[in-house]
Amino acid sequence: MSALQPVRIVGGGLAGLSLGIALRKVGVPVEVVEAGVYPRHRVCGEFITGLDDATIERLGIGSAFAGAGCHRSVTWFLRGRAVGRQSLPSPARALSRFALDARLAELFVAAGGRLSTRTRYKPVHHEPGVVLAGGRRSRGSSPWFGLKLHARNLTTTDDLEFHLGDGAYIGLSAVEEGWINVCGLFRRRPGLLFDRDDALLVHLRACGLQSLAQRLESAEIRPDSRNAVAGLSFDKSVQADGSVRLGDACAMTPPFTGNGMAMAFTSAALAVDPLVSWARGARSWDDTTRMIYAGLQREFRGRLASASFLHSFLLNRISQHCLANLIRARLLPITMLYRLTH
Repeated sequence: MSALQPVRIVGGGLAGLSLGIALRKVGVPVEVVEAGVYPRHRVCGEFITGLDDATIERLGIGSAFAGAGCHRSVTWFLRGRAVGRQSLPSPARALSRFALDARLAELFVAAGGRLSTRTRYKPVHHEPGVVLAGGRRSRGSSPWFGLKLHARNLTTTDDLEFHLGDGAYIGLSAVEEGWINVCGLFRRRPGLLFDRDDALLVHLRACGLQSLAQRLESAEIRPDSRNAVAGLSFDKSVQADGSVRLGDACAMTPPFTGNGMAMAFTSAALAVDPLVSWARGARSWDDTTRMIYAGLQREFRGRLASASFLHSFLLNRISQHCLANLIRARLLPITMLYRLTH
């Protein structure tokens, strides 16, 4: 039996590491190249909806979710006022990226994968055997940026809180060890002055969320958890350039859905069989690339288009009030919206 062809994965996030673990399960030689180190904090909602048990089993990553929270309900706030509470159509898994990425890295190495951290790799266009899972694509022209931190001794009203502000939305999700992940998407405000430590508080006040800012001021903040990412853009369809792209590298969905992390894992699961066939010499790289892209299109096309529309709706002042009225009247079709975006 001839040796399997090796796969190199550029980017050691959720998609890259979980794909590496799944490929190692069937003996494919895999190297994951990651520019950073573990553990690390990421700008991320840190709750996962739409990830089924079959995908977790397919990837072999069940142990990485040990101790994850199980969130079942969300309370909506409009500029500091609670407007309603809803149950999620399916429970959300809650675990920090600080813990999850590190656990996946350990599983990958334990499975015999080669993990190269603090390493940058610039692939040749359409290079056979190379998978791009490097995460968010930063675009300087985008007005959107994300901020996050972990807070403790912060009283919350529900499993998840979702706050709507002027050109912003912010989610609160309990993760491990009593920490609350506070993560928001904000529209850039030219002329607003701030430093790294008070960036989130300044932007909360600027978008009309003074009461949430006051709650954070009295909480314990984990200093190393402050994080920011700029130039964010969101996709209406899967990106195609002739390369195998997974996770946020293939399509980035607006963060309010809680589905970005699930999409990363799902994209990895979709790529496993085609890559195994290529590694065994049973499929050309061109066919492998086309097959993976077709699978990603079928899986994500509808949800990306729906999420893109809702993203604009959530950030418009008038539509925010319409949304609040629907929630108060218990008329928001959350099950239908969930199906459209997951």
